[in-house]
Formats: sequence, structure tokens, C-alpha cells
Amino acid sequence: MDPLTMAATAIAATIMTKAFEKTGEKLGEKVFDQSEKFLTPLRCKSPETASAIEKAPEEPLDYGQAVFEVNALAKVDPEMASTLQVFAEVVEQDSNKKLAEIIQEIITTFKSQQPTVQNLGKLAEKIGLVVQGGNVSIQRIDV
Repeated sequence: MDPLTMAATAIAATIMTKAFEKTGEKLGEKVFDQSEKFLTPLRCKSPETASAIEKAPEEPLDYGQAVFEVNALAKVDPEMASTLQVFAEVVEQDSNKKLAEIIQEIITTFKSQQPTVQNLGKLAEKIGLVVQGGNVSIQRIDV
């Protein structure tokens, strides 16, 4: 599974875990536990992203931006990369068909928007804008 798909899966599973809790539906205990293991370090490393994920589905979430941020964090943080890998594997093994369908729909939507997200990242690099852990800094680029 590619890293962007893993990030999308983790975000979707986390959101659906919270949504299912409210409706009384049951998810596998492993998915529930792994969801918290995903959110805990994310709260420390990217509090804005974690907060946005936790507020969904009550508040709209820009899935593309959330996936982009989680993926960028996983690229520089081995702990987050490992957490995403394990979470994606746990979700793949879960037998809840509804969760699998929702995740697939989100991944399909994200992949159809992916070039835009990648282009925004390249544009940010080109103009010297760097976002790390929710902090924005501008790098000077001599031309």
C-alpha cells in the first residue's frame, strides 16, 4: 500500500471509528485501539491536523490536506510511518464491510484530487514555503 493510501486509510478509519461509536455500531477492537495509537502522536506533532480529524464528521474535513499533512509527517518521522503502516494493516484485516466501503470511497476521491495536492506541495517548495508541525516558515531562495 502506498504511503498516501495508508494516510487516507488511517484518517478515514479514525473518523469512522468515532462516527460508529456514536451510532452504536461496533468495529474491531484492534481498529479502535490503533486509531488512538495514531491520534496520540499526531496530537503532539500536528495538533491542528489531529483536531480537524477528531472534529470530523461533525465539521467538514479537507481530506486531501489532512492526508497530505499526515503523509508529510510520516516521511520525516519513523514513529508516525510505523504507526500508519500498522494501522493500515489492521484496517485491511478488519471484517467490517461498511468501513471498508467508506475507506475505499475516500481513497478513490482522494486519488482523483491527488495531482492538485501534489502540485500545491511542489508550489510551496518552489516559493520557499515550508510547513512543519503546523508552523509555517518562509525560506529565502536566491535566484
